[in-house]
Amino acid sequence: MRSVRGSSRMRAVLVHQFGGVEQMKVEDGVAIPSVGDKQVLIKVHVSGINPVDTYIREGAFFILPDLPFVPGLDAAGIVEAVGKGVTHFKPGDRVFSSYSTQFGTLAEFTSVDEAHVFPLDDKLTYSQGAGIGVPYFTAYRALFQKAHAKKGERVLVHGASGAVGLAAVQIGVANGLRVVGTAGTPEGLDLVKQMGAEAVFNHRDKKYISELQKGEKFDVILEMLANVNLGKDLTLMKPRGRTIVVGSRGTVSIDPRNIMGIEGSVTGMALQTATPEEWKELSEGVIEGINAGWVTPVVDREYTLEEAGKAHHDIINSKGAKGNLVVKLQD
Repeated sequence: MRSVRGSSRMRAVLVHQFGGVEQMKVEDGVAIPSVGDKQVLIKVHVSGINPVDTYIREGAFFILPDLPFVPGLDAAGIVEAVGKGVTHFKPGDRVFSSYSTQFGTLAEFTSVDEAHVFPLDDKLTYSQGAGIGVPYFTAYRALFQKAHAKKGERVLVHGASGAVGLAAVQIGVANGLRVVGTAGTPEGLDLVKQMGAEAVFNHRDKKYISELQKGEKFDVILEMLANVNLGKDLTLMKPRGRTIVVGSRGTVSIDPRNIMGIEGSVTGMALQTATPEEWKELSEGVIEGINAGWVTPVVDREYTLEEAGKAHHDIINSKGAKGNLVVKLQD
């Protein structure tokens, strides 16, 4: 293992067996990960928390790490060291990373493939940087690589006040889409409206689907909780509308006749299946948004490393999402 400032050990959250949040233990003396030729060692200031992290921890995801493992896919921090084949980064650079960590991000250091490390603009905090990766890449992939959304099309973001939802609203508005969002609390509704949505609906209101059905229907629907909403979504699409399933926590019954006559489609998506070429497109689109100023992650709450288990609990059991949850490892 590479020695970092005189030490080869660090603090990290480890999971020794799949299960609930009680499996997440903060441990001292964890070996700092090694750095391959094309890898970057990041001193993690903030780790992002995403629903997918909880599915992996539970052992309920289709790709699982070997045990024991450090959870976390997103990070923001400072480059500590680079492999001899790295060409775009040097020690001291501010960066964020996403989804290619050989080693999780709930740790003081993480090692990431260079292709999944990106410059963090000075106008964004480390907490905001940790909220870019999975949320913005997922939203961009759903809108443009899967739904092939075009300027002027009407988009429904179902669950728009969460991290992915807010990213989708920002990306959609910036690219000329007509965005409508749903949320479950007054605070969430206000936040979605602030991001530029032309209309917002409370999905806890039993009448909201009928209200949506009365108005203009949608070219694209992004669905964050398909096990609850997918059947309803199929009644809201225009001819040749596209529903993209971003998240689901169970099974659902649907009536296929609702998409037959309109030749609608339902497409699942998973960020980790993106090809290297698609990752390049994703990163270029999001970096363009950072430079233009419309990528502005909303940080709802910051946790300590000891509170990482609570962050995992809260992101699934929240009564109303309002952006990103992150874990701070450095001041």
